[in-house]
Amino acid sequence: MRVKEMHPLCCISLENFSGGIGDQSPEEASSLSRSRSLPVSLPAFSNNNSLQVSGSVTRVAGVLYKWTNYGKGWRSRWFVLRDGVLSYSKIGLLSPDDDVRLIGQISTNRLPRGKRQKTGGIVHLKVSRFRESKSDERRFYIFTATKTLHLRTESKNDRVTWIQALASSRNLFPLKIVNDNLPFVPNDLSLSAQKLKKRLLEEGISDAVVKDCEQIILSEFSEMQGQLKVLLEERSCLIDTLRELEAANIEIEANGIHNGEYQLMKHDFSTECSGKYSECTTTESSEDVEKQDLEDGSDVDENFFYDTNESFSELTLSCGSVEGGSDSLDKVKELRSRQDDVEKMHHKQSIENSVHVNVERRKNLPDPVEKEKRVSLWSMIKDNVGKDLTRVCLPVYFNEPISSLQKCCEDLEYSHLLDQAYEYGRQGNNFLRVLKVAAFAVSGYASSEGRHCKPFNPLLGETYEADFPEKGIRFFSEKVSHHPTVIACHCEGRGWRFWGDSNLRSKFWGRSIQLDPVGVLNLEFDDGELFQWSKVTTNIYNLILGKVYCDHHGTMQIRGNREYSCTLKFKEPSILDRNPHQVHGFVEDANGRKVATLFGKWDEGMYYVEGESSVNPKCNMPSSDESMLWKSEKPPPNLTRYNLTSFAITLNELTLDLKERLPPTDSRLRPDQRHLENGEYEKANAEKQRLERRQRISRKLQDSGWKPRWFYKEGEDGPYRYTGGYWEARKEGKWDGCPDVFSELNESMVGESGSRF
Repeated sequence: MRVKEMHPLCCISLENFSGGIGDQSPEEASSLSRSRSLPVSLPAFSNNNSLQVSGSVTRVAGVLYKWTNYGKGWRSRWFVLRDGVLSYSKIGLLSPDDDVRLIGQISTNRLPRGKRQKTGGIVHLKVSRFRESKSDERRFYIFTATKTLHLRTESKNDRVTWIQALASSRNLFPLKIVNDNLPFVPNDLSLSAQKLKKRLLEEGISDAVVKDCEQIILSEFSEMQGQLKVLLEERSCLIDTLRELEAANIEIEANGIHNGEYQLMKHDFSTECSGKYSECTTTESSEDVEKQDLEDGSDVDENFFYDTNESFSELTLSCGSVEGGSDSLDKVKELRSRQDDVEKMHHKQSIENSVHVNVERRKNLPDPVEKEKRVSLWSMIKDNVGKDLTRVCLPVYFNEPISSLQKCCEDLEYSHLLDQAYEYGRQGNNFLRVLKVAAFAVSGYASSEGRHCKPFNPLLGETYEADFPEKGIRFFSEKVSHHPTVIACHCEGRGWRFWGDSNLRSKFWGRSIQLDPVGVLNLEFDDGELFQWSKVTTNIYNLILGKVYCDHHGTMQIRGNREYSCTLKFKEPSILDRNPHQVHGFVEDANGRKVATLFGKWDEGMYYVEGESSVNPKCNMPSSDESMLWKSEKPPPNLTRYNLTSFAITLNELTLDLKERLPPTDSRLRPDQRHLENGEYEKANAEKQRLERRQRISRKLQDSGWKPRWFYKEGEDGPYRYTGGYWEARKEGKWDGCPDVFSELNESMVGESGSRF
């Protein structure tokens, strides 16, 4: 078999490989005779021409149905698995001395005999993944760096056999780090012509001729030595490159997840549901794979796959479906070419920061002291019929151990996106800056997935600080109004500032509640570029019966004061929607031309393609044309019923050193919230009832002239802005004008406390 040399980490074409099955459809093939069959198991056998490892068969073959496109559908192909490489072709050819195990009844009756044809392609299992379909017992998928093979067997048993063969073959040829123990070639070679000179003189050759010969030999040797040095340098570079690639592949193999640095895999694989074989998983996302647009795998593309460079570079983008102004798109492509340098620089900066700032943060919540008692919301409503519901205190069972002030800080979990946006802007790449800002705006909703409990409603004057030197951010928030409830926040990052105030207007619809946010979020970079947007509507469903869940829908307008702006639409869920949480949008330049299309899911990640592209709303699987902007973090290993993210778990952490530095208004010092986190539910309920009574006095405090300590209001109906001075006061430990908002407060104290509280 003669292979055409190409890069080993992608599908390549072969020049004369024996193959063989026609273009029959599964229906035509199923009508063929099945007089002979083979068992499902693959017994070991030996052959002089077959590679043997631990007595296992390393070459199998058979007919599989491969999806081509919507016009031609499923087509039968002849597949051969040998030495960790799976190849397929339209027509297969087996010589009488070929030692191969056939899979399936149809394969044994269709031993191909015919002329040799070129193969459709091959797949190296070292850098591929395969997965069974969950909805079809005969279907499975093979994922490579450049495409996805959708395959189907004749029966369920045949699929089991193929999966066994793929897993066994892959295990026989695991990835190993490149070893440079090659024969040592010294680079300081020297040549002496003394013996030759002496011999020539003995033969009576004149001194002049001898010197000329010596000079010619030394000159030729010098040239050869130079070529040898070049070869040594090339070998060294090749070994370094192979080390990097194989180290990346081994990391992917160990993690089993998408790696955004090398982009060797374009699909996200879950390792939590791994089955019998470590490289073959069956997950709930299999149905999403089946919905993928499969027209890329047509028969026209089967013969050659010269796409290695594209598969290893996110900078090479195809814009075949792009429409819009060519001048604007050319500018976008020029800016896009700088992305890799910025990503590497930001990665290096993050490593340096992590080295200099080593902050140990907790990984999980404390173990509960008491056993929690479940409470029925329906029984709560039934027991309080006829009462003033504003004075009914819900038990802490319906709360999570963080406050709304801390909930605002969760929007900064992926603040590194803003760091990247700042760096892009510094290099003049405002296009990628607005894309990163859009991804950041969507990422704030990722933490809401699976969160069924409500945060604590902060008291008037309650504050919260979050100092994350490893992330480069300092966040501060305060409850500045009780009626209506308004929370203001301010955050400083690496080259940017983020601030805003928010208020929620709620509508109760019986089985669900609708939350409409009111307020504008502001993001300003040090170079003066400003972006503003408002959050979309949130709905919480099944409040009375069923499993409680939330979703977000509406249109988000991200307005910039310079060249670009962005529009994002959060799709409203429907009963029959099997692909929820979708977000689609586009970026426009100053002339109103669409220069990028965005899509993804608010709980998973966001992608984009350049120009105005028609993205299939039913398919959010990334392809070679699409670049990833953001991907959500995996949930922590030990989830509780609160379903807090790893970042959220750290927000209410209180150490002895931190406790001495905090003002008396900080949410970490709130007693009912602290008792709930520790699992002291009786104490938490008692403290919550006490603070609820105190909360009802807050409106009178506000009417008596109370003003927020760290924020001021711009005009009568303007937003709240940060006054400044909090971090300076924290450094000095002076908290003048910061009363203990969690202490007792009587209505008689309102008049005399209003001015100083």
